[in-house]
Amino acid sequence: MDPKSLVDRIDEKACLDFLSKMVQHKSHSETEGEKDLARWMAKELEKIGVEAELQAFDEGRRFNTIGRLKGQGGGKSLLFNGHLDTNPVTEGWTVDPYAGLVDDKFIYGIGVSNMKAGDAAYFCAVKTLLDAGVKLKGDVVLTFVVGELQGGVGTLAAIRSGVKADYFINSEPSDLVAVTMHAAALSYVIELTGDTRHLSKREESVDAIAAACDIIPRINAMTFSGARSDVHRSINRGHVGVVHGALGRDLAEWRPPQVADFVRLKGSCRYAPGQTQEGVLADLDKELRALEGRFPGLKAKLVPEQIEGRPLMPPFEVSPESRIVKSINAAYEAVRGEKQPTGAITPTRFYGTDAGHLYHELGMEGIVCGPGGRYNTMPDERVDIVDFLDMIRVYMLTILDICEVA
Repeated sequence: MDPKSLVDRIDEKACLDFLSKMVQHKSHSETEGEKDLARWMAKELEKIGVEAELQAFDEGRRFNTIGRLKGQGGGKSLLFNGHLDTNPVTEGWTVDPYAGLVDDKFIYGIGVSNMKAGDAAYFCAVKTLLDAGVKLKGDVVLTFVVGELQGGVGTLAAIRSGVKADYFINSEPSDLVAVTMHAAALSYVIELTGDTRHLSKREESVDAIAAACDIIPRINAMTFSGARSDVHRSINRGHVGVVHGALGRDLAEWRPPQVADFVRLKGSCRYAPGQTQEGVLADLDKELRALEGRFPGLKAKLVPEQIEGRPLMPPFEVSPESRIVKSINAAYEAVRGEKQPTGAITPTRFYGTDAGHLYHELGMEGIVCGPGGRYNTMPDERVDIVDFLDMIRVYMLTILDICEVA
């Protein structure tokens, strides 16, 4: 069957209705609604003839939904990866975040961009192919995980249960850009201890706030040692996101005439494949020792911050010459008539995704490419309808190319 005739078979209204129903599930992370959506997805997979497994992990408290469309044999397998859980609703919404509202341009809702549109796109791609009677040589594995917002615990559980394929597509929102590299994330705490005096004797003090004001822009401008190339270095970034300064470790604020002797900074760094957490921490520590030199008497302490039970998101990369990259590039060009933007592209290159786990744990070649992004994680979160529908078409063509028609 001609691929163009297949992508023309998409039932656009049915696809939008399916995404709306996903949005209507209040699947906030680590809630009963998350479990309800996982169960619903399993039933929807079974309805279209895809083998479905409700995969329990975290001592049965959470569920992934895994779908497997068995091929006839002889083709490569392709795994799709996305998460069902969403962030909480914030202030500022002007539409119902759970209605799945569709107008002439957008579909709205909490989690629609991050990342139910991606989930629905690969579900609808497979459904459209099945409705057309297509049989594939290779397997298609559909993973609808939870816990990406807790460091990817759901995808790690799926991997440890034996889920794998020859290639993968992670459908995190990228505005249909093909992301071939993204950073790993490291969180840290810095404590600066000075020496207080009354402001009348400020010259005798060691001002922890002044030291913080010195080091923050230096951290924000950092790149890290061991970058394999300029492209790898381009996804290095240091950042300070929290600053508390006052008197003592308890940060007493009731005595502003005194020079602050304690500051606690919290921040995050992004580093590339080939670089290490240890190397990044060593580079940060070197900056702190230089800071102590500029502020005699200052003591600077660096502590990596790791939340218990939350794994670190590793970095991800794939060669632009990989078959999966070439396949999705060709599919995009067939759908949109133009070259697909491809590479370590801002802002997605600074994200963490479950692609890092698939790459790091299994050595799989894959790509990050999904609908949504520009209106991600904000009031009135939404996805362009044309992007959602085109993503379905791109996924369909990529499945046909990688898995091959039997």
